[in-house]
Amino acid sequence: MNTLSDKACIVGIGQTEFTRGTEKTELRLLLEATKNALDDAGLEAHEIDGIVGPPVASTSEQLAANLGVKELKYASTVLMGGASPVVALQTAAMAVASGVAENVLVPLGWNGYTDRRISKVGTNIEAIAGSLGSYYIPHGAVSPVQWYAWLATRHMAMYGTSPDALAEVALSSRANAQLNPNALMYGRTLNREQYDDSRWISKPFRMFDCCLENDGACAVIVSSPQRARDLRKKPVFISGIAEGHPYPADDFSSREDIFKIGLSDAAPRAFAAAGVNHSDIDFMQVYDCFSFVALLQIEAMGFCERGEVEDYVKGGRLRLGGELPMNTHGGLHSEAHIWGMNHINEAVKQLRGECGDRQVADAKVGLVTGWGDFGDGGLAVLRND
Repeated sequence: MNTLSDKACIVGIGQTEFTRGTEKTELRLLLEATKNALDDAGLEAHEIDGIVGPPVASTSEQLAANLGVKELKYASTVLMGGASPVVALQTAAMAVASGVAENVLVPLGWNGYTDRRISKVGTNIEAIAGSLGSYYIPHGAVSPVQWYAWLATRHMAMYGTSPDALAEVALSSRANAQLNPNALMYGRTLNREQYDDSRWISKPFRMFDCCLENDGACAVIVSSPQRARDLRKKPVFISGIAEGHPYPADDFSSREDIFKIGLSDAAPRAFAAAGVNHSDIDFMQVYDCFSFVALLQIEAMGFCERGEVEDYVKGGRLRLGGELPMNTHGGLHSEAHIWGMNHINEAVKQLRGECGDRQVADAKVGLVTGWGDFGDGGLAVLRND
């Protein structure tokens, strides 16, 4: 089988400061993260010849013009919500592996607090197609926290999943953020009593089950293994990567199996392409827009059977020092919400051994997931040699 396995690698990463309030434009944030990624890789801006543009804030052509890229050989955009960064990484790998482009930039950033937070942005029902515009929003389900609360409630009813499992995601992410000075929640600890006392957002989700709203950007540069030999940092190889889409894509209630998500199909393909098993994974950065979404992905990836995720996460398995550390930077819950692009950056840092006190010992293989909209998914297996 022809795959992308190890035919492309991540050679540079960059990010901005993560804030809740900024005077910088989204384009400026994207350019700042890109500059940092170029410096990290030891590349000049004009050496970028491919851009998988962000799904918000800018276009590939705008970025190329501002960077001084005179020969843009490849440009595209992935529109899969929070699955966009991982699937964009796949698109970049395809461009590099096929020889269409040599150095492909994958940036993502936004003013998710200053300009785009849920409480600030209205909903134009007429502009929204499909089930969302026809059924969900008119009946009051207007935001993702409500859509995904439905999934969590169903899982609790069918399998007895308790708030203990949801709390473990929130508490472990916050604990990890205390070892990450770049995290928005650095210096702000969280215990179970505080979690239980936090207000309801949409049952069964409390405030601390929800991701952050913030401003910031991250960027990744993908090149070939041959090009990587001449660059500044140790490359991180894209060993297996895949995307998946549930059916129907825009409506939970019409599915035969409400818990069969894109990752259910993508994970086996990514693992097979990388030639790894679950036991080979040293850490995972799992898209955690809401606590249950992370739990559902753990089941969908096959780390445990359907309905067994609560038992699986008990005993500190997901904590630093545990069997399978998750979201070592604090995740979307406690570091920042950059659509999961910061998950990719953290995976690269872990595989380079650059994470200091939160470093996973002897990390060689890690994975990153993406979750978009009504369960679109992406998974990348990354390795460092």
